[in-house]
Amino acid sequence: MSVGRTMLCTQEGPLNTISNNKDATQCAVAGRNVFKIFSIEDEEFVERMSLRVGKVNLNLSCTDVAWNPVEDHILASAATNGALVTWNLNKCSKSKQDHIFTDHKRTVNKVSFHPTEAHLLLSGSLDGTIMLFDLRKKEVSSVFRTGTDCVRDVSFSPHHYFTFMATHDNIVDLWDLRRTDKYERQFTAHNGPVFSCDWHPEDKRWIATGGRDKTIKVWDIQYRPYLEHTIQTIASIARIKWRPQRKYHIASCSQVVDFSINVWDVRRPFIPFAAFNEHKDVTTGIAWRHDPHIFLSVSKDSTLYQHVFRDAVRPADTVSPIGLALNIHGDVSHAISDKLESTETAKAGNYQSTKVPSFFRPPSRSELFKSANSQVQVYQNCGSKNNLSMDWFVISAKKYQLSGKPLKDLCEHNAAISEHLKRYDVAQSWHMLKSLYANDTVQIQRTYTMDSTTDYSLRNNQDKGKQRLENHIDYEVEKSTKQVVDNSGASVIQSDSETDMSDYEHEKQLSNIASGLVSAHGK
Repeated sequence: MSVGRTMLCTQEGPLNTISNNKDATQCAVAGRNVFKIFSIEDEEFVERMSLRVGKVNLNLSCTDVAWNPVEDHILASAATNGALVTWNLNKCSKSKQDHIFTDHKRTVNKVSFHPTEAHLLLSGSLDGTIMLFDLRKKEVSSVFRTGTDCVRDVSFSPHHYFTFMATHDNIVDLWDLRRTDKYERQFTAHNGPVFSCDWHPEDKRWIATGGRDKTIKVWDIQYRPYLEHTIQTIASIARIKWRPQRKYHIASCSQVVDFSINVWDVRRPFIPFAAFNEHKDVTTGIAWRHDPHIFLSVSKDSTLYQHVFRDAVRPADTVSPIGLALNIHGDVSHAISDKLESTETAKAGNYQSTKVPSFFRPPSRSELFKSANSQVQVYQNCGSKNNLSMDWFVISAKKYQLSGKPLKDLCEHNAAISEHLKRYDVAQSWHMLKSLYANDTVQIQRTYTMDSTTDYSLRNNQDKGKQRLENHIDYEVEKSTKQVVDNSGASVIQSDSETDMSDYEHEKQLSNIASGLVSAHGK
């Protein structure tokens, strides 16, 4: 049983990568300005050493780090300047740097140790090459050329001694270490660049890939590569990592938009099995601690986290497997899983009005994490006076006028449409818009300035004067906006040339009146 707890450690800069030692009691975290070793205790992370010592250069600006799975004191890091650096934690000197390989010409994106041979190290670079390093001889033993501009991920197979996987563009290559001239198999995996790949730790047939097309895909590569599962996410995938001891679970993090770490059940690809929302910026690395309930992560928000599943958010627990929708005519559509429907039908037999309908029955946990076919039923609204109908919305959209006439005429026309449809509250809104923005009177912006040196009595008198002025102006505006009605009851509308004053002159006249009243009240 897991005894860990959620905990964090804040660093002095963004973190790009993380790797555990072989027994997962320590971790190495690295970024542009950070490269440290931490011991993972029960209550906290304890810093053991910083590898950024001596002269600081681009060799220490890390894009990836890998801990040797055989010899626990050996690490390798990839740098933005194309360098690949190995580290020996057993060195007595303050600097633990062991050797620097400068064979790559551009940034190294990924490094991977062989799972059983401590001296074999694989790297993939922006220069389009994959290199196999022999740490005993401290030289490149093999170069694999992909013929592309960028290798984004490389990984040794945990099941086959000579096999490794590499991704470039939207392609996945399967290589044999004994043949450097050509890949063993190749297939198109995504509709855009593939950013991450991972071998399944238990099933020899499965690999997973994640890419810019916002999908995680699970492939069966035993014979011809076959797509087993597809998970659709909301953002480009940066990293994926299979969950240990759980065949169908895989963790992922995104390059942009989504800061969460999601753990998916590939059998239910539309909603995460669990989500961890602690990070405040994009997550850049994930590492499991051999325990399926605990894993570590790093982020551009400069934090290192340990996550435990008992603190996870379970989205599926709050999502209904039933769907209801209502259209503008009052018709109702109802979607339900075939499994839920058939189970309820078998239990209920002849349906009674006192029984709870199937779409109110909560699903079992096993049903939540299995894909199932669904059926959709549509119920038509046949009642002419049904309150669910929104025909008024359609008629309004067709008959409203929003341009081509003066604002006053548009408001009157739309108000008449709303009244005809018995939408009196909407009609009143159009009348208010006309009164506020379309009448002849011009709104007066009442602005008053006061000298900060004015004493309290003068300020009080001016406040009373302003209030009387506001009351007077409100009264004049209200009086002027009333329509003049003749003896026959028809509205008398004078021509614009006779009654309308230009906005500028009108506002100037009213402003002069206001200034005079303020001065009078101030005296």
